Amino acid sequence: MDSIFFNAYNTCDIQTQTDMLSNDIEFFYDKGGVSTSKSDIVASTKKNICGKVTRTLIKGSIEVYPIHQYGAVEIGYHKFFNNQEPDAKSIPSKFITIWKKEHNKWLMTKVISLH
Repeated sequence: MDSIFFNAYNTCDIQTQTDMLSNDIEFFYDKGGVSTSKSDIVASTKKNICGKVTRTLIKGSIEVYPIHQYGAVEIGYHKFFNNQEPDAKSIPSKFITIWKKEHNKWLMTKVISLH
């Protein structure tokens, strides 16, 4: 699910990203605070990410643990490259994603992004 979501992220496939976010999404960003609005997260992605930022997963860093009768938690490291800041150093950062399996569909319910 991580690769599906971030392939959509890297290619500006907003519909796939939107479909994978829970209506009850909680996005915790250590540098930017908390967002609980799916529409705000999607709008911010369109404005600030699309065509500018790409994400690379640090190979071998993902850990996934099932959560009984809910879904799973994913922990890993990734880094981002902003083509608007070509000289900026891309430093690996930790992320935690809580996935909920609802009606045979996986949805992101909580995302914690730490830099």
